[in-house]
Amino acid sequence: NENNNENNNENNNENGLPLLGICYGMQLLMQKLGGKIERLSQRQDGIQTITINGKSSKLFQNLPQSQQVLLTHGDFVITPAPGFLITARSQLFNVTVENHKKKLYGVQFHPEVDLTEYGIDILKNFLYNIVGLQGKFTIEDRQVSAINYIRNTVGEQNVLILCSGGVDSSVCALLVAKALSSSRCHILHIDNGFMRSNESITTIKTLEDLGLQVTFVDATEIFSKATTLIKGKQTPILELVTEPEHKRHIIGDTFMLVAQETIVKLNLSCDSVFLVQGTLRPDLIESASSLVSKNAEAIKTHHNDTMLVRQLRNQNKIVEPLKDYHKDEVRQLGKQLGLKDELVWRQPFPGPGLAIRIICANEPYFCDAFELTQNRLNNIFQFNQLSSDHSDYELIKSAAQVIDAIDSLNQLISVNCSATLLPFKTVGVQGDGRSYSYCAALWCSQPNWEALFKISVLITRVCHKVNRVVFVFGNSIANSITKITPTLLRREEINHLQIVDEIVNDTLYKYNLVKKLSQVPVILFPIDFDEIHNPIKRSIAIRPFITNDFMTGRAAIPIQDYDICALNEIVFEIQKLPFISRIVYDLTNKPPGTTEWE
Repeated sequence: NENNNENNNENNNENGLPLLGICYGMQLLMQKLGGKIERLSQRQDGIQTITINGKSSKLFQNLPQSQQVLLTHGDFVITPAPGFLITARSQLFNVTVENHKKKLYGVQFHPEVDLTEYGIDILKNFLYNIVGLQGKFTIEDRQVSAINYIRNTVGEQNVLILCSGGVDSSVCALLVAKALSSSRCHILHIDNGFMRSNESITTIKTLEDLGLQVTFVDATEIFSKATTLIKGKQTPILELVTEPEHKRHIIGDTFMLVAQETIVKLNLSCDSVFLVQGTLRPDLIESASSLVSKNAEAIKTHHNDTMLVRQLRNQNKIVEPLKDYHKDEVRQLGKQLGLKDELVWRQPFPGPGLAIRIICANEPYFCDAFELTQNRLNNIFQFNQLSSDHSDYELIKSAAQVIDAIDSLNQLISVNCSATLLPFKTVGVQGDGRSYSYCAALWCSQPNWEALFKISVLITRVCHKVNRVVFVFGNSIANSITKITPTLLRREEINHLQIVDEIVNDTLYKYNLVKKLSQVPVILFPIDFDEIHNPIKRSIAIRPFITNDFMTGRAAIPIQDYDICALNEIVFEIQKLPFISRIVYDLTNKPPGTTEWE
């Protein structure tokens, strides 16, 4: 970099403040101080094993020499800056740099997430041993802080609490009820038309059982015909929208508009009422809110962080007591506030509801790389037939070796595993940014779950236009699917998904899996695997997912993580439905696939 200057005080950290660069932060640190960064042909997305070099590391002090970390990048530190030690490597690349003299440190992986095995210990080593801090803050302190924040923000005015009935909004409502008198607390539950079967009835009863009085608004028709402005342009009405971001913006803005109308009906003044919502820190991070970052890229816009919400926030009309919390912290606080276990551990349900679990499209999606990606996908499962000079041979081989997937690949090839790209887009997160790319579908005569999960990682490493991989139950699938069943947010599609979603959730309760599986989104998508020329049906994706921080996580593995009888029962019951073509199982970790498909 021409602007590098070894005598620059900022770059050389002559003020002595300890600094830890994470992921892109490590690359930026190296680039500014004279290291060499390169982009290579394969990405590192997912959990990988790293090896600590010797005993010179302060970050890895008293930690095992070999450990698993989450990597999400396509650029690599080839040569560290002068004065830095490489203290850890993955199989192929440098992943940690340390300069003890200048107190500068960098990690290519993410220590802040659960998928990094010793991430908390690494952060403790940095914060306690290197920086010299002490950890005295408790969840009790956070409750007091939240209550004081509510009182100081609201003063003597009224509040309208937007409450879905999930753990986040319920904890939020209890905090406000504890902070303010009941006469000033107005709790609103809005049915947007995309709830689960009987969800609103259950939600209102749950809130009333907590001693909270609830105002209920059925806004189904309002939402279906709703529209909004995005960057100065009017969107189509919601029931005709196919763009996921437009869905989220319309739903989030309409929630605010319905809330404002309710304020008037309650004979309150909009100017003297604060809106309270259970926004969490991951919501703000994924929405690239300025509350958490000035430069982050939006993964997806959360309904509680649309432009209208941001405008109200700038006017100091939004109260968000949980905006610095993650899901596990909210659950801790919920227990302390006296919430029952069934509510504390209730599976998260997105604010936009089933609207973002219906993949909408009027026509198939083909980008310039579709054919290239489909060919590379085919080559993975024809690897043993490729010549060593084939353009994909070394790419597939080296990527498979890095993640120890050669045996898994051979196992799937032996049972005639085939793969096809599905011509619609799903949302993913790759390299800390949003990807909006293809889903790859795999089929084989007998599922070897361990091998399928390993190969799903291989596919996303070498097929950069794929951010999600699924296994298809049933008969063999066509090698090429080029048509879709037109799908929108109409009553038919919503009703179909509600029926399937109820089957899945009833089975989860039957097998006592609600706590074991962190989340199980059920998705309706526009592919008819059995009528590829004249598609009329749609298919269902099941996404059993395990996470604690809800920022990252992994797909749950049948047999290993839960009783496969539950999965078999789900598949058996859904297959009876005449309007469903196939059931698929999402094999994708986060990253590269987000928890939700939109």
